[in-house]
Amino acid sequence: MAKQKYYVVWKGRAPGVYNSWEECKAQIDKFTGALYKAFEDQTLAAKAFNEAPHHHFRLKSKQSKASRHTVGFPIQNSISVDAACSGNPGKLEYQGVQTSTGANLFHLGPFPEGTVNLGEFLAIVHGLAFLKKRKSKLPIYTDSITAMKWVRDRKVNTKLERNKKNEELFKLVDRGIKWLKKNEYPNVIIKWKTDVWGEIPADFGRK
Repeated sequence: MAKQKYYVVWKGRAPGVYNSWEECKAQIDKFTGALYKAFEDQTLAAKAFNEAPHHHFRLKSKQSKASRHTVGFPIQNSISVDAACSGNPGKLEYQGVQTSTGANLFHLGPFPEGTVNLGEFLAIVHGLAFLKKRKSKLPIYTDSITAMKWVRDRKVNTKLERNKKNEELFKLVDRGIKWLKKNEYPNVIIKWKTDVWGEIPADFGRK
């Protein structure tokens, strides 16, 4: 049985603490600059709501000094991307946020059928296009090694078969591959160290 999550919305249609993802999403979906995060403890969530949000997008306090010394800290001046899939395949969405604050930069979905790897791939490509349009050299964090490889190879290797239900998603994948083949970019794509830093800031908080 999934653990109860409590969602803090610092910036959204109605800031507050919510007991379900559906309630949280209603406050932040398509809301420019939304700031939110999931917590497993209601008391901690309530406390966090009354604090500055940037305090809650840093390293986990339990990380050892050795781990931090070896791996270092994430680059705060960067963007992070992630995808969420209800089942695999299942309903899919992805987003990109500012690493330092969790402020939402873009969000697409939900698509009726997709896989988390396809979502992670699209999130990276969307991030690259987003930064290129703004002539930004910021790095991109992702927690998906598979998606990083697909971006390097400029092709996807998915077992999901194309059909009417996922046609819209595959059209985006086609556009993404075409964009990668036509564009160069200075942005470095970096693997997020989840075991040291905790969940990536773009995480949807549904685990």
